Formats: sequence, C-alpha cells, structure tokens
Amino acid sequence: MSLGPKLIEKLNKVYPPDTRQDTHYNGKDLTFITNERGEPVTLFIGKRNEDGSIAGERYVRTIVRDQKTDKVQRSHWDLKGKVSRSN
Repeated sequence: MSLGPKLIEKLNKVYPPDTRQDTHYNGKDLTFITNERGEPVTLFIGKRNEDGSIAGERYVRTIVRDQKTDKVQRSHWDLKGKVSRSN
C-alpha cells in the first residue's frame, strides 16, 4: 500500500512531541509516533488488535533539513514491511 497525498498531508502536520497518536484514516487504523519536534516519524497502518497494536504495515520517515535555517527541505516515507502481533 502506498501512502496517498491526503494521508501524507495529515502526516506533515505537527503534533505533540514524543507521543503516540492513534487515529483512523480511510477505513484503516493508524498509529504514528512523533519525534522531539512533533513530526510523525514512524507509522503503523492496518487493523488494530484488541491490545492496541496494529496488524498491517510499518513505515519510517526520513527528514532532510536545511543546516542554516533548520527547516525541512524534503522528507519521504519508506515501507519497512509487514507487522503483526500474535498472542
């Protein structure tokens, strides 16, 4: 599954720093983890299990910043594979 432009737009927002956010998007359950700046950097997308974990896919974000201004020059999400949790 590739991340669509509307989901990318949602993930480009700033959230509380160093937190886990659980939400829904387009019929899928999402959990993302933010860095110290509040930028989502790890994403789990799929179906939420009873214990709160996600069975689906894991993505990791790479952020490149301008050294002088510290602003984000570019970022991209890499699919790291399937995730599941068996009890």
